[in-house]
Amino acid sequence: MCQIALYPGTFDPVTNGHIDIIKRAQEIFSEITVAVAHNSYKEPIFSVKERLEMLKQATKDMPAVTVTEFDGLVVEYAHKIKAKVLIRGLRMLSDFEYEFQMALTNRKLAPDIETIFLMPHESYSYLSAKLIREVGSLGADLSAFVPDFVEKALRDKLRKKA
Repeated sequence: MCQIALYPGTFDPVTNGHIDIIKRAQEIFSEITVAVAHNSYKEPIFSVKERLEMLKQATKDMPAVTVTEFDGLVVEYAHKIKAKVLIRGLRMLSDFEYEFQMALTNRKLAPDIETIFLMPHESYSYLSAKLIREVGSLGADLSAFVPDFVEKALRDKLRKKA
């Protein structure tokens, strides 16, 4: 197995697709750090603390996984934790252009860090946290898309917003 891999993201909320990527990464890397981004460009529905707790619960049976948070450049955080690989999920072809730009920018900023793209199982390939928030706000059953504790947290959060 290879060294430490970093799976950064907003995870607002964590979906079954995210969890699938983490499980796939466990088959390749000896240690995976899942890092919740403090992203000022997005307006997450859940706080960083809430997203951390959901990810910790989702990965509690995965001993090789550590859940943390970071602020700033992902490559700087990767250096801090001695990760040599960034994991990025690719769902659809539409993700590729943005992910490719980001990977090349990160390579320019930190040539010693490699980006690996993993695809989730096809049953999760269309899932996005944004879509989950949207259909959740309309009352859809989310049990096929997120763990039950995430569905409950999202319903509670949306109820409070209403």
